[in-house]
Amino acid sequence: MPGRHRNQRASRNARLTIATVVALAAVVVAGWGGYRLLTGSGCGGRLPLAVAAAPDIAPAVEAAANRWTEGGAAVDGTCVTVTVTAADPAEVAAAIAGQQGATLDGVGQPSGKVRVPDVWVPDSSTWLARLAAATRADPAGLGPSIASSPVVLAMPQPVAATLGWPDAKLTWPALLQKVTGDGRLRTGIVEPARDASGLSGLLALATAANAAGANAQQATIAALRSLAAGRSALRADLLARFPRSTNATALASGLGAAPLPEQAVIAYNSAQPPVPLAALYLDPAPLPMDYPYTVMPSLPRPTAAAADGLRAVLTGAAFRDDLAHQGLRGPDGTAGNGFALPQGAPTKASVSAPDPDPSSGAGSAAGAPAANAVDRLLSTWSAVTLPGRMLAVIDVSGSMTTPVPTAGGATREQVTIAAAQRGLALFDDSWQLGLWTFSTNLDGAKDYRQLVPIGPVATQRGQVMAALSAIRPKPNGSTGLYDTALAAYKTVQQGWDPGRVNSVVLMTDGQNEDPQGITLDQLTAELKKIADPKRPVEMICIGIGNEVSQAELDRIAKAGGGAAFVAPDPSKIDDIFLKAIAMRSAVVGK
Repeated sequence: MPGRHRNQRASRNARLTIATVVALAAVVVAGWGGYRLLTGSGCGGRLPLAVAAAPDIAPAVEAAANRWTEGGAAVDGTCVTVTVTAADPAEVAAAIAGQQGATLDGVGQPSGKVRVPDVWVPDSSTWLARLAAATRADPAGLGPSIASSPVVLAMPQPVAATLGWPDAKLTWPALLQKVTGDGRLRTGIVEPARDASGLSGLLALATAANAAGANAQQATIAALRSLAAGRSALRADLLARFPRSTNATALASGLGAAPLPEQAVIAYNSAQPPVPLAALYLDPAPLPMDYPYTVMPSLPRPTAAAADGLRAVLTGAAFRDDLAHQGLRGPDGTAGNGFALPQGAPTKASVSAPDPDPSSGAGSAAGAPAANAVDRLLSTWSAVTLPGRMLAVIDVSGSMTTPVPTAGGATREQVTIAAAQRGLALFDDSWQLGLWTFSTNLDGAKDYRQLVPIGPVATQRGQVMAALSAIRPKPNGSTGLYDTALAAYKTVQQGWDPGRVNSVVLMTDGQNEDPQGITLDQLTAELKKIADPKRPVEMICIGIGNEVSQAELDRIAKAGGGAAFVAPDPSKIDDIFLKAIAMRSAVVGK
């Protein structure tokens, strides 16, 4: 029973985390007092309203919009015309982020054909939360949900029957045991950085893993690696991997389980496949798809009024029936006429996380940690799933002996080494890794020293771990940053591997202190000169403490095609390290 209670608390905390993040979404539906919404035939002119909706809800939105405009929708006598486009939420999110000069990790740049609409209906509020965190926009409110679809575990019905479906109730902790301990169950997931249902399933499974206590990291990594082995970039590709025959060989070799929206299972089964899918409603329920009606900020007032009018149309009984025909439920978890209720499904599904516990301090102050929780999970996913070739370069100058008050008095060096050791646990045997240290005159006249050459983690994991444990700061050593950065970049570039993400991760607590070496201008000029777009290497700089120069690190990282991060509190370097690893996905997307 205590373990069960821990799982329940962990699940509730995870859902509260997402509820808090969602509460920070920077969107609002606003009526405009000076404009009147009219319905009638006496309008003239044309007031366009561009709507981008997730493909699964777009037909329902379009049907409702057509009824509204055909009935004479107008704002102050001007006829409203609505164009509804089915758009991948990841692409629209990328376009919105791009407008603000930001990029969502794992999403990359938008295609040239995607335009930011007046109204956006993504499949999940997690997109709004990720955008708010990435763009650091001031939150103004939350767009209301206009539909819902619970996230279920989709399984071929013969496989589900072996687990007691449709009568037995499967939990996420039980699924975790099967995912990590039963090689016969072939699991899959749609890339969670680009698919909200994949992210929801990943969050639920990670919550179950976090309840493993001291073994939480091992359980999380094992679960992520199992899912990664069966991941797909697109939902259609994942669905195509489910078995098409009931014979034992087909069932054993095909996809056995994947988190998907209930709507996707209904749509799949509507085509009458040879092996229908079962929808398993796991306990505790993961974050559902909630389809928030999102009005872009700073619209002209007539356009915003038209958006408000369309939203009102999407709350009626007719629209609920439109949703039902697309396999979607209403925002309260119930369904309209024509809904194909899956076998074993609840008549009313859970559609939202519980209200935040007042004692938790949820609200604007609690929002940042919540956003970081999602960010951290996606960063861990990136580290686990993207094969890398990385040179880790660690500062051993004398200032690294400075104690960190928030780390129980451990030194900057100790917290940095501990973060690197935990990071190493994320890398599977497909990785290649090397290790350097640097200060001044560390190896003769050189400011850097190679401890482990770049090589397969499969054969030198123990060597890297031992080398990390033996690192000690150089008493009175200064920071030979510029010469080291250039040498590290050239080393990674020389052995560039097209099958991996090639990167330098340089960790330092200070600024360059080697007057005998190259200057910052010389370093950045040389990095730009030797950079090869066909053989990209990413320079990632991590600043530790409050004595680093953000501007200096930014210049180095930018010249080396990467990014710089600073942890003013060195005890938070774990999160920064994960962010640095996640940056590699941007290189893959280029």
